[in-house]
Amino acid sequence: MPQLASALQGMGNKTLQQTPPAMIRAFDQEISSIPGLVKLTLGEPGFDVPEHIKQAAIKSIEANDSHYSTAAGKLPLRQAIANQLKNRFGVEYQGDGEVVVTNGATEALTATIFSLLNPGDKVIIPTPGYALYNPIVTYNGAIPVEVNTKDDNFVLTPERLEKAIEANPSVKAILLNFPVNPTGRTYGQAELQALATVIKRHHLLVISDEIYGDLTYDHRHYSMIEELPEQTILISGLSKSHAMTGWRLGYLAGPKALVQQITKMHSFLITCINDTAQAAALEAIQNGQADPIAFRQEYEHRRNLMAQALRALGFEMATPEGAFYMFAKIPAQFGDDDFAFARAIAKEAKVGVIPGSVFGPGGEGYVRLSYAAPEADIQEAMKRITAFMAKQNN
Repeated sequence: MPQLASALQGMGNKTLQQTPPAMIRAFDQEISSIPGLVKLTLGEPGFDVPEHIKQAAIKSIEANDSHYSTAAGKLPLRQAIANQLKNRFGVEYQGDGEVVVTNGATEALTATIFSLLNPGDKVIIPTPGYALYNPIVTYNGAIPVEVNTKDDNFVLTPERLEKAIEANPSVKAILLNFPVNPTGRTYGQAELQALATVIKRHHLLVISDEIYGDLTYDHRHYSMIEELPEQTILISGLSKSHAMTGWRLGYLAGPKALVQQITKMHSFLITCINDTAQAAALEAIQNGQADPIAFRQEYEHRRNLMAQALRALGFEMATPEGAFYMFAKIPAQFGDDDFAFARAIAKEAKVGVIPGSVFGPGGEGYVRLSYAAPEADIQEAMKRITAFMAKQNN
């Protein structure tokens, strides 16, 4: 095993060294060695990729589809994405120039932030929110402005957004995610229109992460591009909608002048997406419209199962309207120490959850449970938490 040369000790990018690791993964790794652990930690869909999508990938391999595509992705796939967005949201994008196929939604976020924001630019980020947003923004030298949504039932209100802008008049962008990871909250049409009014008045760039848009339960998913297409970069993908997390297939769409800059950064980061994943994605988009419907129905069933069990134990939570996460207030005897509670149920009940404070201000005293896990795992986890709580209350 090579030992680092003494002259290179301490070498590394200082900003990266000061950036904390991805805490969701770090906590998951911390508890994963516990024998018999039922994991409700990661946003991993509890389904296999639909067979017709796998067959499209196999045909791609058999046809020796194994060469560089253009940096932005194969044009038929980009056109299919553009057609889907037009059919779904009524907004017309050109596949050539206004759509980019990316290595998952995370790379789409990274390429967008690195190409459109400068050091010192301020970015509004509602919290609790996805734990990777702040590190990506910070590493680029931009400044996150966290807006705590806890007192508004975990949704960003126009009033709170206006106050955040007034306190940070030089803010350049807002990073939205809905349905929200970790709370499962989302925005109806009227709520989105109200936010868009404030955003338009202050000329903010919108980076809209809508990766969970196909998993909205109580109403259709409304997109920010329906309100502000001229100042929005839409980010989405197939990881959640088609259970394709390991394929790393995401995409973004937006005004051509911005997408041209993002495409340049995207090409520096990864060159291009592999051909087989693109073949699978084309099949998913063109012929897999029904796949997310079946998944969504099952997730809604699992959501109801978990919510009923947790509420019976005295946990408080807002009913998730989308995604596949439950954000539950921990028992009073643990105070706001969500890490202590998460470690306790991992060690004593053998159930893995993620501490809420990982997701930023407003997450303290909560835990996130994923109901993307198989139903049998959810039922077993609820039994174990029930036994754990009974022991705590004796």
